[in-house]
Amino acid sequence: MKALVIRSAVVAAVGGLIFGFDTTVISGAEKAIQHQFGLSDTKLGFMVTTALIGTIVGALVAGKPADRYGRKKVLYVIGALYVVGAIGSALASDVSVLMVFRFLGGLGVGASSVCAPIYTAEVAPPAQRGKLVGLVQFNIVLGILVAYASNAIIRAVVHGGDDGSAWRWMLGVMVVPAAAFLLLLPSVPETPRWLAANGQWDAARATSEQLCSTQQEVDAQMAEIRQSLAEQSVSAKSPFFTRGHRKVILLAMAIAFFNQMSGINAILYYAPKVMQDAGASDNASYLMSIAVGAMNLVATMAALTVIDKLGRRKLMLVGSIGYLISLGFLSAVMFRYEGHFNSTSSVLVLLGLMVFIAAHAFGQGAVIWVFISEIFPNRIRGRGQSLGSLTHWTWAAITTFAFPPIIGALGGGVAFLIFFIVMVGQLIWVLRVMPETKGIPLEEMEDRLGLSSDSKHATFAKSA
Repeated sequence: MKALVIRSAVVAAVGGLIFGFDTTVISGAEKAIQHQFGLSDTKLGFMVTTALIGTIVGALVAGKPADRYGRKKVLYVIGALYVVGAIGSALASDVSVLMVFRFLGGLGVGASSVCAPIYTAEVAPPAQRGKLVGLVQFNIVLGILVAYASNAIIRAVVHGGDDGSAWRWMLGVMVVPAAAFLLLLPSVPETPRWLAANGQWDAARATSEQLCSTQQEVDAQMAEIRQSLAEQSVSAKSPFFTRGHRKVILLAMAIAFFNQMSGINAILYYAPKVMQDAGASDNASYLMSIAVGAMNLVATMAALTVIDKLGRRKLMLVGSIGYLISLGFLSAVMFRYEGHFNSTSSVLVLLGLMVFIAAHAFGQGAVIWVFISEIFPNRIRGRGQSLGSLTHWTWAAITTFAFPPIIGALGGGVAFLIFFIVMVGQLIWVLRVMPETKGIPLEEMEDRLGLSSDSKHATFAKSA
């Protein structure tokens, strides 16, 4: 593998690390922000959710600029959004200003979730594509761990009281990896596929020759690009919401819905708060969060090593059972110790969260994007992935907004019980509905799922 390929993949992976960092760093700052600006639980939930609203918008709008102006130019914009969002959030004078800059950072996260994997896939030679695209996902999880560790370190060295400035440093420190990302971008090329799609075939071949180790790899990559562009031309004319596509659309929406209704993003964002409410001291809760992030990383690595051996359904089955055990346990602990939480209850909650995060990382976390990318026919795969992403981030925003007021009004036991009940539904869905996609060529998937191109292009409404 050439050095340029590795460098390009690492630069895109840094974008993924910032993605994970930005989405989780608020977990260490939300309590101090709530205290400083006098926010109710509902307003706190909305403040945290503004970044997710930005993520939804960024994921929706990033595709067209990336196609028109280039993947690399959009990555520059993403890096700038990260820098502006970090600095603006750290210096915010009131909660409205903070929400504006959190929204801008969220735009970068959403756009990165679209562009970073695309960029990596398009610069990687076909033989190395899987492991290099996987590097982006790995770095997102690593970014979550780094955010938890960064919060704990800043709290230890900066005045960390609820009226202190530690939260500003927590949000502002992201400017360091974001600036590094921008400085590294000039050293990597535009993707051969984008150059070819915009008529620059000579430049595309020249870039491919820089990226590939042999002439055979160059020829394979260029042939793949020609085929991909031809398929894209056909897919542009294919309707999406048809009777023939209904099954895969519902499968994508279901797995994305269950992913977030497990409570994963709400728990990641409010992990220190959950453990503080369960009786942990402020400092202990930050250290406990690092343990949760480490478990997330380890379980993700384990899942990536076996997903092609065990299959998607088996990982989802293991994850679903793990969800039920951990969420049921967490709900029971919260109900048992309600009103008199102590160090014992905080340790029990930490154990429950460790099992929960392991279940998520080994199941949903590893499977969702692989599954969605495999079930859609070539002609609508891009739109299918966009729908899955939109569903995922929408429910992430809903759960993140609702989590603080539910805990504040009804207690943690009720919150975890809601997630438990929905995960019963996921287990039934996995057992009775979810198809196995392991080892099935993408070209055969359509027949295996009983789909059709639906030549009449009937819409859902007409087919009802």
